[in-house]
Amino acid sequence: MRLGDERESDYIEDRRGMPGGGLVGGGIGTILLVLAGLYFGVDPSVILGMLQGGGPPVATHHDAAPSAQHDPARRFVGQVLADTEDTWSAVFRQHQRSYAPPRLVLYTGAAQSACGTAQAAVGPFYCPNDRRVYLDLGFFDELKRKFGAPGDFAQAYVIAHEIGHHVQNLLGTLGRVDERRHYASAIESNQLSVRLELQADCYAGVWAHQANRSRHILEQGDIAAGLTAAAAVGDDRLQLRARGYAVPESFTHGSSAQRVQWFKTGLETGDLAACNTFSSGGVAAGRR
Repeated sequence: MRLGDERESDYIEDRRGMPGGGLVGGGIGTILLVLAGLYFGVDPSVILGMLQGGGPPVATHHDAAPSAQHDPARRFVGQVLADTEDTWSAVFRQHQRSYAPPRLVLYTGAAQSACGTAQAAVGPFYCPNDRRVYLDLGFFDELKRKFGAPGDFAQAYVIAHEIGHHVQNLLGTLGRVDERRHYASAIESNQLSVRLELQADCYAGVWAHQANRSRHILEQGDIAAGLTAAAAVGDDRLQLRARGYAVPESFTHGSSAQRVQWFKTGLETGDLAACNTFSSGGVAAGRR
């Protein structure tokens, strides 16, 4: 990726080295946290156990981090986050809306959020209750070693996917899905989750399209790296890896083919309207 000397976001909270703790949340926030665990093969009972051990909220910590220039990983995350801010602000203006950026929390081991306490094994997640993305930088090593998806654009895809959930939150999609889940069966609830996740993949593609058109951030091989990352975290591939077979009814994020197709849909069109995974048949394939 060509990020060069582009600015870093002011919305980074660096909690690395801070002790973790519990904070109970609910609704779609807890759902997303549990889904994140399923996404990376973590027993949901472990996550729910952490959520039940809650405590009082703690003050948020915003670290200006003057030493960030000596921390390439943090600088990269800050630059990608800043690019999502610029891109989504422009997209929202086109739709006569105002974009409110989320904060991104860097942590090690465990993190307190308004959706509960998460461990690094859960993987990156977005908490709509406090409008924050939580990321342990060690996950990028996992992405390369465990999921076979190296490269900086693969890492940027992960960040952009979580920002996609923030976009859903601002547009009211998360709230509407949370309401529908109250009346849905387990299978229907999983299907709603798949649609939600595939739309976040599509929004990640919209970001990449718009950012590249404006600032030419993509280099040769970047798109392939992003598609590899999307395929690597498909439910079918993760389930086959974990237990030797896949159960489509239990999918919460979509198959590898679905994730690739919806990311490509956003990447090729750069259009929010093309990301309607909730339309009839929308999950089957991305719209061109």
